[in-house]
Amino acid sequence: QVLLVESGGGLVQPGGSVRLSCAASGFTVRSPFSNFAMSWYRQAPGKEREWVAGIIGNGRATKYANSVEGRFTISRDNVKKMLYLQMDSLRSEDTAVYYCYATWTSREFWGQGTQVIVSS
Repeated sequence: QVLLVESGGGLVQPGGSVRLSCAASGFTVRSPFSNFAMSWYRQAPGKEREWVAGIIGNGRATKYANSVEGRFTISRDNVKKMLYLQMDSLRSEDTAVYYCYATWTSREFWGQGTQVIVSS
């Protein structure tokens, strides 16, 4: 069974940086981690979950929500089975629980989330 575990959240000041990590496990030879497109989503208090950034299986293409374009960077290490989100120039509106998401064909998996609070 695929398991996604996020880490790296916490309290950070406005304008600061933080890097989130997502450790992935449970992939097989027939369903390797490198086949899965990965994304980061977030859910702020009282709001719906929203997509933040995505990266394809080989890591050669990425895409970002307009709200984070130029400030966040998504990356992955297929050897270590890790997904990352480098978050710079953080704003109060970036406060949310951040989730790791994996999808391939009809399969999809979610992590349990890690909280990021941007506040002085």
